[in-house]
Amino acid sequence: MFGTVLIANRGEIALRVARTCRELGVRTVAVYSTEDRDSPVVSYADQAVHIGPGPAKRSYLNIPAVIEAARQTGADAVHPGYGFLSEDPDFAEVCGKEGLTFIGPPAEVMARLGDKCTARRTMAETGLPLLPGSFGPVASAQAAREAAERIGFPVIIKAAAGGGGRGMRVVDNLDSVLPVYAEVSGEAQTLFGDSTLYVERYLPSARHVEVQVLCDGHGEAVHLGVRDCSVQRRHQKLLEESPAPCLPPGTIDRMGEAAVAGALAAGYTGAGTFEFLVDADAEFYFMEVNCRIQVEHPVTELVTGLDLVREQLRVAAGERLGLRQDDVRARGAAIECRVNVEDPDRGFVPTPGRIETLELPGGPFVRVDTHGYPGYRVPALYDPLLAKVLAWAPTREQAVARMDRALAEFRAEGPGVRTTAGFLRRVLADERFRAGTYDTGLVSRLMDAPGTADAGPPTTTQPEEERA
Repeated sequence: MFGTVLIANRGEIALRVARTCRELGVRTVAVYSTEDRDSPVVSYADQAVHIGPGPAKRSYLNIPAVIEAARQTGADAVHPGYGFLSEDPDFAEVCGKEGLTFIGPPAEVMARLGDKCTARRTMAETGLPLLPGSFGPVASAQAAREAAERIGFPVIIKAAAGGGGRGMRVVDNLDSVLPVYAEVSGEAQTLFGDSTLYVERYLPSARHVEVQVLCDGHGEAVHLGVRDCSVQRRHQKLLEESPAPCLPPGTIDRMGEAAVAGALAAGYTGAGTFEFLVDADAEFYFMEVNCRIQVEHPVTELVTGLDLVREQLRVAAGERLGLRQDDVRARGAAIECRVNVEDPDRGFVPTPGRIETLELPGGPFVRVDTHGYPGYRVPALYDPLLAKVLAWAPTREQAVARMDRALAEFRAEGPGVRTTAGFLRRVLADERFRAGTYDTGLVSRLMDAPGTADAGPPTTTQPEEERA
């Protein structure tokens, strides 16, 4: 096992990683920007290093600053968390050259799977089902138009280097392809430094279901069941649950087997997530691979009893999984709600500010992952996630009731501060959610209800941080 792990992230995930390291007796180093000098992980970690001013490009995305912090503190490994540098193959490669173990897949695997065109081609060769689409990038707006006409509408135009729900637009007709192509291409260049796009069929009533995989460096891999992430607003996840409700057991098994086959074919190591779309007939289609720990990983931890960060560390240290597929047993149901500092009544606009009152829910089988505290000042520069509230119960019905009770107990108050806790209770109360028959259009339908405003997509000044 490692002696010292540098955590190249912030917020709740940095604190989450540090806690597991402490349980394992591993020394931790936190890095922080000027904006995050009062973050709990700064005092919790064994050592903390200031790496730059608030803007992410000058701190959390500043590779030389992160590497120098690792050198100064004698770290022998780097845990990237999610977002920021977690899926940057260049960062993983630099870590290797500097003698640091990157806690994630090899740089070349990350690069191959991070490009969605290459990932689609790789998974098609492995036999995973794909939606009709372009196997390679579309080189021009006219090529995108021809591909869309061949595939059939609606289609979705996506950035090959995209992620976090950004760099994608749905197109319903031929006349819209050219202007949407130009819009998404420009957005992709701005956000990801890569304007490459591809086109695939869009399923308007699909469910978004993902499979958690664990792979070691000895050719062993397992899946840990599925998570339903269909409660989304503009492709941004708001709530996740495991297992996915109302899916036939055979479909879940086949999805898991497909994800493991894809991971082994790609040479994957560590914790990763295979994302699928599921249609009304319970047929599933590969969408993408996330090459890092997910925001929603705790729901899988609650139903399996496994610490996924611990497994990441063990695998990165060269250990075998010590776990076979038959050993994986999912028990009960778990739900995660992302409580963001946003105002749902104003189109989910972020409402950063000082939190004067913070009361967190408790009781049996309730977990809260947060970096907030009374007096904490939520920065305007980063993702507005304040807390992940989780509930487990023997049945889904009980888990929903427990989550509703937990959200009712959640209070975060301060001048101008609003949270999404109340809106999430509306989701839980919806009859489609209660029945487990919802899809990715649920939130849009709730927002269209009388008296509910939607002023457009959320606004953040740092588009690089992961929101998915």
